[in-house]
Amino acid sequence: MRVFQKNSNIFNLLSEGVSEGIIVVNTAQVIVATNTAAEEMFGYRKDELMGKPLDTLIPKRYHHNHDAHVENFIAKSGKRQMGHGRDLFGVCKDGREFPVEAGLNPFELYGATYVMALVIDITERKTKEMELSHWARIFNESLNEIYVFDADTHKFTNANKEAQRNIGYPMDELAEMTPIDIEPELDQPSFQKLLLPLLEDKMGKVKFETKHRRKDGSSYPVEVHLQLSAMGENRVFVAMILDITERKNYTRKLEKTVQERTKQLTEALAVEKELNELKTRFLSLVSHEFKTPLSSILTSITLLGKYTRTGQQEKREKHVTTIKNKVKYLDAILNDFLSVERLESGKVKYKIESFPLSKIVNEVVYDSNMLLKEGQKIQYPENIDDIILEFDEKTLELVLSNLVHNAIKYSPEDSIINLQVETEEDGLAIKVIDQGIGIPEQEQKHIFDRYFRAGNALLTQGTGIGLNIAKQHLENIGASLEFSSMENEGSTFTVHIPKELNTT
Repeated sequence: MRVFQKNSNIFNLLSEGVSEGIIVVNTAQVIVATNTAAEEMFGYRKDELMGKPLDTLIPKRYHHNHDAHVENFIAKSGKRQMGHGRDLFGVCKDGREFPVEAGLNPFELYGATYVMALVIDITERKTKEMELSHWARIFNESLNEIYVFDADTHKFTNANKEAQRNIGYPMDELAEMTPIDIEPELDQPSFQKLLLPLLEDKMGKVKFETKHRRKDGSSYPVEVHLQLSAMGENRVFVAMILDITERKNYTRKLEKTVQERTKQLTEALAVEKELNELKTRFLSLVSHEFKTPLSSILTSITLLGKYTRTGQQEKREKHVTTIKNKVKYLDAILNDFLSVERLESGKVKYKIESFPLSKIVNEVVYDSNMLLKEGQKIQYPENIDDIILEFDEKTLELVLSNLVHNAIKYSPEDSIINLQVETEEDGLAIKVIDQGIGIPEQEQKHIFDRYFRAGNALLTQGTGIGLNIAKQHLENIGASLEFSSMENEGSTFTVHIPKELNTT
């Protein structure tokens, strides 16, 4: 616990900014740190959980298995989702139990092993899942027939069990058919006339009687309740059919509720799932990116204390340089996160002024030379002193630094990073070309997404924020960033700066 008290500012910075509960335990499964969200979730006062066994937050009926699961997890030292495939529950101070989702992440600090758990109260999600499952079951098991067909092609996209049973066509055959194929009393013009009030939003529902013709040629009278709905981005018609020869008194209201509630719950669950995945990924990323440089800083500080003799100045300077570099890296990560916040809040102000392009290129190359791997070189044009830009100087330096640093990071030793400048009819193009690992084709569409990292780059340090920030800054001013890439051959990122900028 002393470890986390010493680093309380860092832990608070990382933990108090998220709404999910964070609980850190040692190998003895004793709680050594929590955030406010976790304390409120389980009904405890601030720091009241410190020093208590983790079993305090777990229902007693799970205690006999839990210790073994945690010890096994720590031994394997792998980050994973806890209780995959099983329902997990937490218990509040007042004894109330509630369902939770927990992501576990082991880490070491000052030579000791800890496990950090991201805990989410999923009571609302479980309730919605049960409701969604309930309504979906009603849809499929309803004794009324329900058909869904596309609003443009009129081809069936879905039909419940009763519809398939009574009409005699399986779903794969219905998928090639339209309502006209099973309604002998309707032709295309009359059917289109029935749909028109729905398409023009003049009516919410159309009800009419007709006959359905089964696959075996027999027919039966039906009452059709037809309404316009949506499935994702596509408009569909939902037809609720009452076989009025047998089921005249079956309620119609329930079938309409099925469709409305299914749509609402599906959308709500999709939004919540996406948000939870983003938050979990963000917390995991921050934890990893801070842990590695902090460990390096700690090691260098420890070694510095051992080099006390005058002749060991070179070794001291080496570790001082390491500390400086790691602190600079942490500062860069924090600046990235702050840039995201400023961009989202619209607080960024740009200063358009005149400056020579060579000034920025020289500064970026000078700083980047300190990051070069063995045998790497940066080639850049030296005849650009006459190119004067009207642009935001800090933004261009940020963007080019990001692109050149990425080129160095993802390129092998003894490779060339080529920085080119080309004058275009409508402005200027600055290209950063590398011979690195490239970006897999199937992942290129996500390369500017925040926190995204390509599968072949996961073992290299990075937050997945830099390119997103660079692109947003450029587009805010009226410039652009594009790329081309081939896996294992390299990438080319191009900054286009137009003559006319967006200075509003």
